[in-house]
Amino acid sequence: MVAVAAEYPAWKFYPSRSEPPAWVTDVVEVFAAVGAEIDSRTNHGVTSDAALALLRPGLVSLGFEIESGKTKAGRIKRPVLFGEMGRPRLAYEIDGFHPGHGIVLEVEAGRGAANNADYRDLIRTSLIVDAEYLVLAMMLQYRPGTAVMRSYERTREQIDAIYESERLRLPFRGVLLVGY
Repeated sequence: MVAVAAEYPAWKFYPSRSEPPAWVTDVVEVFAAVGAEIDSRTNHGVTSDAALALLRPGLVSLGFEIESGKTKAGRIKRPVLFGEMGRPRLAYEIDGFHPGHGIVLEVEAGRGAANNADYRDLIRTSLIVDAEYLVLAMMLQYRPGTAVMRSYERTREQIDAIYESERLRLPFRGVLLVGY
């Protein structure tokens, strides 16, 4: 198993044959700016909602629409299918969206990593209209009891396999995996 780099946050852009777009640096800097509060190697029990709340101001300043709460008004929904009169028939709730770049943002915490939320996010985002990129944030370390789960590494290995095998083609221009 490859060790996670000491730099914070850890990140990798896919496909690895492509240079990361310019916006990647800005998004990574937002994670770095709140690292003292969300670095999962030193902060235990940080929920995805808490991490997203800390990331929200920086991401909004970059042009993202970010979920602001669990009420209907605070949620972000993106269409998947349309029905009669052109109304969305199916839409998925996401953590954030950048309309200018077509970036879907998903921030996962402990249980999300343990429950294969990374797979769910890849598939669901593949179905979202206008999704050009996915930013998927996973904890560097999650401690369910006495065990240590390395969520970022596990997800990185899975996305490496997807891109390297070429048997499953994701409909994105790219995926940014961030380890926080």
